[in-house]
Amino acid sequence: MTHEDRLARLNLTLPAAPRPVAVYRPVVVVQGMAYVSGHGPVLPDGSKIEGRVGADLNLAQGHAAARQVGLAILATLRDHFGSLNKIKRVVKTLGMVNSGPDFYDHPKVINGCSELFAEVFGEADGIGARSAVGMGPLPGNIAVEIEVIFELV
Repeated sequence: MTHEDRLARLNLTLPAAPRPVAVYRPVVVVQGMAYVSGHGPVLPDGSKIEGRVGADLNLAQGHAAARQVGLAILATLRDHFGSLNKIKRVVKTLGMVNSGPDFYDHPKVINGCSELFAEVFGEADGIGARSAVGMGPLPGNIAVEIEVIFELV
């Protein structure tokens, strides 16, 4: 089963691929690797999930925000390559959580994205190395920002 087949079977709706809001490229390809710039939790209507996890949002809402970031990343990959089938595997994920001062479950938040990638790319190719950290305010007060490195087919 291809990545596109899995995505269709999961009945997931991707938001429009976000456009750069500053001076950067959403995807840079070097030597068979796709470096995807940090993405936020963009909803299908173009709005974003905002707030600090552990203060304004609870763990479940943070997890959902990270999943939404994963969907935005998939939208960018499809927009850039024309198909998710150009992706071989997830190599490295860096998840940044806009967190309250006493929130320590950053890995559980970023699982929202990691679990999505495992569903879409399969466990063997959808789970890579990962870091999940808490941050002071993120741009626009978004709840989560994630960047990923993918190996290409």
